Amino acid sequence: MKSRYLAPLAVHCIRREHLVDKAQAGGNADLMTNTQNTPLALIEDPDLGITLSDGCRLSARIWRPKNSDKAPVPVILEYLPYRKRDGTTARDALTHPWFAERGYACVRVDMRGSGDSQGVMEDEYTPLEQADCIEVINWLAAQPWCTGRVGMMGISWGGFNGLQVAAQGPEPLKAVITLCSTVDRFADDIHYKGGCLLNENLGWGATMWAYSSRAPDPALRTDWREMWLERLEAEPFLPSLWLRHQTRDAYWKQGSVIEDYSTIKAKVLAVGGWGDAYKNAVPQLVEALPGAKGIVGPWVHKYPHFAIPEPRIGFLQEALRWWDRWLKNIDTGVEDDPDYRAYLMDGMRPAAWVLERPGRWITEAEGATSHLPVETLHLSGDGLGPVPGPLNALVASPAHCGADAGEYCAIWLGPEMPGDQRHDDALSVTFDTGPLAQDMSIVGAPRLTLRLSCDTPQGQIAVRLNHVHPDGASTRITYGVLNLCHRDSAEDPKSMTPDTPEKITFDLDHIAYRVPKGHKLRVAISTAYWPLIWPSPAPASLTLEAGQITLPQRPTTGGDEYKFQPPTAAAPWKTETLRAENHIRRQETDMTTGNVTLVIEDDFGMVRDSDHGLISGGIARERWTINPDDPLSATGICHWTEELERDGTKLRTETHSKMWSDATNFHLTARLEAYQDGALIYARDLEDSIKRHFM
Repeated sequence: MKSRYLAPLAVHCIRREHLVDKAQAGGNADLMTNTQNTPLALIEDPDLGITLSDGCRLSARIWRPKNSDKAPVPVILEYLPYRKRDGTTARDALTHPWFAERGYACVRVDMRGSGDSQGVMEDEYTPLEQADCIEVINWLAAQPWCTGRVGMMGISWGGFNGLQVAAQGPEPLKAVITLCSTVDRFADDIHYKGGCLLNENLGWGATMWAYSSRAPDPALRTDWREMWLERLEAEPFLPSLWLRHQTRDAYWKQGSVIEDYSTIKAKVLAVGGWGDAYKNAVPQLVEALPGAKGIVGPWVHKYPHFAIPEPRIGFLQEALRWWDRWLKNIDTGVEDDPDYRAYLMDGMRPAAWVLERPGRWITEAEGATSHLPVETLHLSGDGLGPVPGPLNALVASPAHCGADAGEYCAIWLGPEMPGDQRHDDALSVTFDTGPLAQDMSIVGAPRLTLRLSCDTPQGQIAVRLNHVHPDGASTRITYGVLNLCHRDSAEDPKSMTPDTPEKITFDLDHIAYRVPKGHKLRVAISTAYWPLIWPSPAPASLTLEAGQITLPQRPTTGGDEYKFQPPTAAAPWKTETLRAENHIRRQETDMTTGNVTLVIEDDFGMVRDSDHGLISGGIARERWTINPDDPLSATGICHWTEELERDGTKLRTETHSKMWSDATNFHLTARLEAYQDGALIYARDLEDSIKRHFM
């Protein structure tokens, strides 16, 4: 399924009047720092060169105050492979100048092998990537316009490597703001979840296959064509690498800061969204790192000052308070903020997309959710209730169960959220409460414990906690999946002994959701969750003998317990639209074969940068097909088109990838084509087969 870390070509659904302050801040207005000062005049350099010790030149875009040569300022670094010239430009424009006008040098670096930087990329989150970043930090700290103090900020990839670099302890790095990130690369990224193979492993790999193979901007590099050809020849097809690590081995432990939180000395502000895939890192970081603070809103994979669904917050003001305290030693009161600020969403009807979520902000002064009381409900033949009862239920879902899961990581501001769960509920075994006697606020990670047996050595289980409305509509609150071979260990999986009962326990994703009085809770259990996860090699049936779910409770009274300032931003990126965006998502059923296909077509349009004139655009196409009776029919196909145009020179890449499997192996094919002015100048084909390992 498609979900991407990178930003689209333009930030849709953002109107300037929604981004400026329209009212006085709430109860925390006295905590504003510097935002009332007259913005400083800026120097901007679109191609600042930073040459590493091995001679590789990285390209950076920098915004800094004009007077910083005489009055040095701290640095805020964002370090990404997502192309500052035509990739993250929209969000960069809204964010970095705003901080720079308030006394910071903001530096947006294209990492090695991406955008306008030299070299080639080998993989994500490599030791070389981190070593390069530490060199960049030390270089920036030594500049005459810098005070020697550096902070890192980023969302997704930039949120990951901010934590990873902080764990290396470079002396100038004093603070990190990490958004939509993870602390465990195996358990909670786009590759594996609960030991199950996420289809994002192919989808994201196909994205990087296309995205990283694009040329530098010819206006910035005289040797742009040589750089492009070198990049094309070296570009890895990452799903082949990732599928060679099907357990939580040393490959995944590298870069997983959960291995040793104590190595992080920089002060961390962690931010996330309930509509995002990365829901768990914020409470994990708050409870693991002394002095860390966390904010989780209702948002998808976006910065909170322009995210959907609303309410947005004054994220830039919150970040400025963090930077001012830890990079300028100004007392902004951040140490006295609640450790955890989370948006408790009111229960609402299922919808694949919403612009606003009703709810309220709640706070925890110390810690996140582990201290909250829990309520235990038991699964039985009578449903879901406070008293244990006999249970004997067979779970044997067709392979296409999961069609209403939505995207793994919603980002494109379209119909990507989970829809009405009734269709998937019908293909699952469900356990319902009676109508609730009072509102129930679930805040934290529900924990499920089951006693079950499986009729095959391998199997998987998907569990959804749903809100059932009086008319039967079913809203997904949160979910979890588990490869039963990983029930005891993600490092050393083992087969199930067929028809032998075992006890398993696993957590669903963190959430903050309020179910109203008179409505019901439902636990829905299935043996498939397509197209979110790749199916087991053979159909499996589970027999449930006992079960319970513990729900963290957080009583609330009244309205918001915290007031954020309203969102603001710098002036939007100026572009000319040459082709409008268009996003398609549909399901197809072949009435002859019975095959079910999810079709995704994301045309990101084409725009011309009004400042420097570069034209860029792209189209992503995906098809995910399965037969309900045959898990070995699963197939994923991805095709990307990426286009650049500069002064009449037209550059294009076409990338294709496909994945399928048999009972013992995963199979991959991929093709990369590059065109200059319509002529094919490079092509490469790949084929690979990788043995399934308890997967």
